[in-house]
Amino acid sequence: MTIRDLKGKVNDRIPVENVLVSVFDKSGLEKLVPGLIKVNPNVKFMSTGGTYGKIKDILGNSYEDNLIEIEKYTDFPEMEGGLVKTLHPKIHAGLLGERNNLEHQKYLREELNGGVFIDMVVVNLYPFDKVTADPNTTFEQARGNIDIGGPTMIRAGAKNFPSCAVVCDQVHYDTVLKSIEENNGCTTFKERLNLAMKVFDETAKYDRTIQQYFGSKNLENLGNIDHITKLYDFVEE
Repeated sequence: MTIRDLKGKVNDRIPVENVLVSVFDKSGLEKLVPGLIKVNPNVKFMSTGGTYGKIKDILGNSYEDNLIEIEKYTDFPEMEGGLVKTLHPKIHAGLLGERNNLEHQKYLREELNGGVFIDMVVVNLYPFDKVTADPNTTFEQARGNIDIGGPTMIRAGAKNFPSCAVVCDQVHYDTVLKSIEENNGCTTFKERLNLAMKVFDETAKYDRTIQQYFGSKNLENLGNIDHITKLYDFVEE
């Protein structure tokens, strides 16, 4: 299939109604979450794991009014070890869907059983750089701290900035919340574009850090990886 341009018109302002939150660093949520509810009392947060627990604690007894577990939304249990939680068509169609594309509206509604467009993604990544800065970190620990779902979500949302706002760093919470308050509960096209630029800067740095770490282990020289293969137990053939 040929890659095509966006179908349908673009909204300048998009109400923040469906927010996907999955963060390693949970600082700042205690301000962001109530702030978004203040602007829109009916906002829905989708989350999982520790982030879900944090938001639940912030919201208290009324958490069910605004919070849903991702696996309940997708009707798909997460994989052991948390390796597959958000990598699901119902999530990524909501991130990548063109909201004024009638075919995408139908796809979410019918093929994905009531899927919705995701208006905002709040994600920060596993701290690969901090983990590998510790000289006691093993290669296997470093490998395990390569984030997959996080970069996938923020890249998807950033690519689709005409329809989705992506917040990939908690340092932006205050300015994003202020902008939403000033725009009657909506993100603006310019804000979503600026946030997308920050995402691609973040993912470029993240992947470069991983590449440099693997390079430092001589993995680029395939004839010199015995020190890595010795770390793993192999199936006897």
